Amino acid sequence: MESVPAPDGKRILLAAPRGYCAGVDRAVDAVEKALELYGAPVYVRKEIVHNKFVVETLSRRGAVFVNDTDEVPEGARVVFSAHGVSPAVKAAAAARHLATIDATCPLVTKVHKEAVRFATSDYDILLIGHDGHEEVEGTQGEAPEHIQVVNGPHEVDKVEVRDPEKVIWISQTTLSVDETMETVNLLRQRFPHLQDPPSDDICYATQNRQVAVKKLAPDADVVIVVGSANSSNSVRLVEVARESGAGAAYRVDRAEEIDPAWLEGATTVGLTSGASVPEILVRDVVERLRALGYTGVEQVRTATEDIMFSLPKNLRADLKAAGERPDRPHRARRERAATAPEA
Repeated sequence: MESVPAPDGKRILLAAPRGYCAGVDRAVDAVEKALELYGAPVYVRKEIVHNKFVVETLSRRGAVFVNDTDEVPEGARVVFSAHGVSPAVKAAAAARHLATIDATCPLVTKVHKEAVRFATSDYDILLIGHDGHEEVEGTQGEAPEHIQVVNGPHEVDKVEVRDPEKVIWISQTTLSVDETMETVNLLRQRFPHLQDPPSDDICYATQNRQVAVKKLAPDADVVIVVGSANSSNSVRLVEVARESGAGAAYRVDRAEEIDPAWLEGATTVGLTSGASVPEILVRDVVERLRALGYTGVEQVRTATEDIMFSLPKNLRADLKAAGERPDRPHRARRERAATAPEA
């Protein structure tokens, strides 16, 4: 995708970073490698990542997505999604003698370990996140008697703790920095001794994608975010674009969902994608916009990501035993190499 000036001034501002993060890349690679190595079917608990295209593509290759481990035949192989699972889910899988591949994002695993450590020290743990999200369910499941979910600023007044001097907050990794810190600041007014986690739980990819959108939004008449409706970080990117000065902002799963009416009178269109979105979907949107007259493409970069995570340990071992290289250039890196030069 080359940078091309637009003779009539109609252009696309392409956010960078965008799309796949290292945790998503690892999880999708884990399913792909498992299918190559073990053959179909490979079962996956929940959606491996929150993206329709990815789930549909893996399904066609032989991945079978289930809601829980009791839907997996006894003794079969199951992959845990990037969002993580609770100890109870792991125990249920073990009881059914399932061969498990844990594709939990390492950043989510870090939050799980923090939850266990502070629960062991008898802290009340305030988990800032969204009830019902797989990541929140997995984290809360590590210490349910110590963790209570705070869905946002509107719930701060309802929070009750045993000892106001032994309270710590942790966060769903895919929330926005602004949203999380607003809740934290209100919690701290109620509980002045509220402790911060030892490291920032906000995922670097979530933060980077929001910063990039904040930079391009003031110059965009319309911002289009590629991502699925159940992707928290994709939905939030739409909100960030609107809050940061874009004339309008919309979310689409695919290029054909773009309504030309959205672009009436627009000269500049901003474009980004959530952390679970493959680059091919962004390229399809670029081609759709070019067909609508937006022939200029300029990349707006605010950070460079070079983080990579290894495949799950047991999958790496099986790949090595089969004579295959367990490490390959990750999709995120391959696709970065093919993206447009910076503006």
